Parts: sequence; C-alpha cells; structure tokens
Amino acid sequence: MYNKIVVASDSFKGSLTSLQVAQNVERAVCEDYPSCKVVKVNVADGGEGTMDALQQTLGGRKVTLAVSDPLGRKVDASYVILDDAVTAVLEMSAASGLPLLAPEERNPSKTSTLGTGELICDALAKGCRRFLVGIGGSATNDAGMGMLHALGYRFRDASGKELAPVGGSMIHVASIDASCRLSELSDAEFIVACDVKAPLYGPDGAAYVFAPQKGADKAMVEALDEGLRHFSSVCAKAMGYDCSTLDGSGAAGGLGYAFRQFLGARLERGVEMVLDAIHFDDMIADAHLVITGEGRVDSQTLTGKTPFGVAQRALRLGIPVIAIGGSVAIDKDQAQLAGFKDVLQVTPEGMPLQEAMKPEVAAESVYRTIKTLLKKYE
Repeated sequence: MYNKIVVASDSFKGSLTSLQVAQNVERAVCEDYPSCKVVKVNVADGGEGTMDALQQTLGGRKVTLAVSDPLGRKVDASYVILDDAVTAVLEMSAASGLPLLAPEERNPSKTSTLGTGELICDALAKGCRRFLVGIGGSATNDAGMGMLHALGYRFRDASGKELAPVGGSMIHVASIDASCRLSELSDAEFIVACDVKAPLYGPDGAAYVFAPQKGADKAMVEALDEGLRHFSSVCAKAMGYDCSTLDGSGAAGGLGYAFRQFLGARLERGVEMVLDAIHFDDMIADAHLVITGEGRVDSQTLTGKTPFGVAQRALRLGIPVIAIGGSVAIDKDQAQLAGFKDVLQVTPEGMPLQEAMKPEVAAESVYRTIKTLLKKYE
C-alpha cells in the first residue's frame, strides 16, 4: 500500500513539462490509491527550465527588464526573486545565450556577458543577496569580463585605456580597476549550476572545447585561448590567487572562472543546486516511493542529470526510485548501479517518434505505465 509518493521528473523535452509528467503520474496513482498523498516536485538540472522549476516549487515573482544581448543590443530578459525576497534565480542564457544570435552573428571575440551582469545588478538593487545561477548555453568567451563590467570592475590596457568587455579584449588587459565595484557584492552569495569540468584554458579549456560552436574558427580559438591565459595571469597577480585550473572555470566561456575568482562563488552540479534549494531530502523523508524520469534515459542520464541526482538522494534515505522515460537506452544492471529499482519506457514498442511525442499521446503513455508499475511493486 502506498501512503506517499514523490514525483520529481525532468521534462520530456518537446512533449511534456516536468509538471505535466507529475500530473499524469498523480492521475494514475489517485485512481487506484485514492488515500495516497502525491507530492509533485518541479525539478531541473541547472539548464533551461531551472528558473521556472524553482519558482513553481518555492514561489516567487518574475522580473523582466531590458538588458544587453551578447552583441550589446537591448533584449528583454527575466529572472526570479523567490518568496524569501533575498534569493534570485538566473539563467545566463536569458541575456547572454547562443540562441539570441543568428548563425552569422556568432563571434566569441566580440560577444559579452554584460547582460548577465545587468540582471545581477538589478537583483542586487532589489535587495537580493543570494544568487542561484545556471550558466549553460552561452554565446560568449570573455572570461566573464562583461558581467564583471556591469558589477563595477574596469579592465585597462597598458596605457590605462578602458577596454570593451568582450572576448577579444582579454589579451590586452594589463590592470584591473575595482574602485567602482558594487558594495552590495560584499554581502552576496553565488551558487552556480555547472556540470562542465573544463578548466579556463588549454586543450580542455573554454576556447578549444566550446568556442567553435559559438562561431570561432581555428585561428580565433587559438587567440581566445591565449587571451584566457593572459587574462587569468593578470588577475592572479593582482588578486594573489588563481582559480583558472579548477573544474568548471571554463564553463560558459570562462564565466565560471569569473564567478569563482571575483565573486567567491560555489560551483555545483546543476541538479544538486536545485535539490538543495528546494530541500528535497526533507520532501522525500517519509515517502514510500519516488518516481523520476526524463524524455530519454540513457548513459548521459547517469553522468549527473536530474533522474540520477534524484535517485542518489533517495538511495541515501533507503527509498526506492523508479525512473520513466519516453525511451530507455540503459540495461537493468546500469539502472541498479545508478540507484534505480527499475527503469521503464513509457512509449509502446513500434510507435513512431513523431506520434509518441504528441503531448496527449505522451501523457497517456505516462499514465498507463504508472498504472502498471504501481501494481507490480505494491
């Protein structure tokens, strides 16, 4: 008999939102177990949808303002202030993301994270002092110079001239002027969702691994990497410490480095940041079963995506976890090693993908799968 079931699934991208997955699980549970409490938890892994997931779970209000896009043009971008009035949730892609640029506009020597810094400035002015930031999907490779410019830092060349905060300027930085740094930053805490382990520079760094997809050719990649090396050496000399070789410093074109080096941020796996923020362990403490999932459960799931993070939390508390997916590409041994009691594909065998991804079809598939698994594990 089930008394409490927690549903914490990522979205089935292109088909069902996290909440819609949970609603269809609840529909199945309540038909056969009307006295069972179903707790629906909107979760994400630090990427797209993280802001909405935290707002729906913790409450809050969305703030929208005009900020600079990666090329300095004005674009409307949003962030969320949670109900505690001190926590802001941001996705840097809202202001500095690759989708904001047409393919022919992509050039990481000219793009900037300025808009991301403008979002932070606005939140600081509204009293926020705790920041949860997702940094996936960037169009930039500026080592966070743009964000830092918005926060009051100025970067100058050898003649003392202020440099534009773009990727191509890193190589020319000779000094850092922090005299206009926002005083509110002294009381601010930054927790950054980052699943990328790349250091700032080198063959595994920001430029070589990620800049090509942002529009860089071979020569630009080499120039950007040299710029990252130079910029971090100037910062290390001026500040007395160096975060450039730490895991995650190369994320979002070096934005991870800027958060660490200048703002003392803590970088965490995206799903861990989200689960900590919503106090997930408390939510599941007395649950009999946890149901999680995503559109495709495969080897990537086991590297730290939402279902894996959920399973690890439940496993520590001795609570069984079942994962569902539109498609499943792992075997039972892999599933058990990851902490899943079972992994179930909701799409009937032979159903064309185009049909399976229709929201009404996917919803019915989730519903029918849950009806079957509840009887199996009762």
